[in-house]
Amino acid sequence: SHTAAFQGVTVLAGLMVSIGASSIVAQGAAGLILMYTRSLRKGEYVKVGDSEGTVIELGMFETRLRTGMGEEVLMPNAWVLGNTTRNYSRAHPGDGFMVQTSVTFGYDTPWRQVHALLEQAALATPGVTPEPRPFVVQTALSDFYVEYRLTAYAEAQEPRARAEVRTGLHQQIVDVFGAHGVSLTAPHFMHVATRAGWTAPPAGTGKE
Repeated sequence: SHTAAFQGVTVLAGLMVSIGASSIVAQGAAGLILMYTRSLRKGEYVKVGDSEGTVIELGMFETRLRTGMGEEVLMPNAWVLGNTTRNYSRAHPGDGFMVQTSVTFGYDTPWRQVHALLEQAALATPGVTPEPRPFVVQTALSDFYVEYRLTAYAEAQEPRARAEVRTGLHQQIVDVFGAHGVSLTAPHFMHVATRAGWTAPPAGTGKE
């Protein structure tokens, strides 16, 4: 124990333990911050980085998400704290969550008709509630098409049920647009709809 070699190994071992402990302390501190700031809660539907799912466990060192697609995502708390978190369960009081999807249509498709059809598809989806009412916003005007984002509120509780709600919403969008003869493809050419087609059913005359 009095040799220089032994003392050098001891210092190296102590340094390794210190570095490893600092990482553990950082993870624990991040976990405490997430818990006490209530950034996440068990049962909420969130998106952290590229991972989206239901929070099934918020521990001291890690957070677990279940995607509803047979996947369980484990994320270190320090990583969660350092990334942007989108929480879809706090936009409206209750245990539900907001579900969103985006579609694109050419300029030849009247935007009033797109809004009406998307809202109709959302209300026809099992699990989506009529209140708060689904709404549509136009998020981009690209060279050849308009991008629309549909937001609706669902009451699904389990991860698998949440995935089924989103699937059902996409199915209803395809069915509703198909029933009204509106193509879901966005052609790469520009043609602006005439005023005569602005209020074609089911858009009506309510939106000016």
